[in-house]
Amino acid sequence: MIVNKLAIFLFLIFSVQVYGQKYIGQNGEIKFFSETPIEDISAVNSKVSAVFDSRTGDLVFQLNITDFIFPIALMQEHFNENYLESDIYPTSTFSGKVVASKNDTATVQGDLTIHGKTNKIKVIGSMIYNKESVFISAAFSVMLENYDIKVPKIVMYKIAKEIDVTVNIELKKIK
Repeated sequence: MIVNKLAIFLFLIFSVQVYGQKYIGQNGEIKFFSETPIEDISAVNSKVSAVFDSRTGDLVFQLNITDFIFPIALMQEHFNENYLESDIYPTSTFSGKVVASKNDTATVQGDLTIHGKTNKIKVIGSMIYNKESVFISAAFSVMLENYDIKVPKIVMYKIAKEIDVTVNIELKKIK
């Protein structure tokens, strides 16, 4: 939690500019879902932090891996210890930019880091502005092999190779 706040604070300090609007959120939600014929796996993290600068289009997300909650405690333990190795790779981040925006649809490009491995991604989602906030919603898929997440052969039919991810967060204007 302190790491999240420190990262956001540092981002804000180093990106302070006179013009433009900055938005921050600390209670966003990221869900993931793995569907296979044998077993479905899902988890939710409701402690996602993000910062958005509407002038530059810069967008940063960060979450702690251990904040994902599973419906079955054993799944959560295996996720943290065997797959994401949250003791070694405690956070996941996205750092990018809004590269296109029309009406309430935005395209974001940037670097997604999971399990210590960074890949460029491009996601199309919803970005809705009102007077005091921005609501961001998106869905995309992540290939486990792209992030060096190994699935043992014994459970390879229980965990999908491609994981569906959904993001929902409201960011409040910094005054």
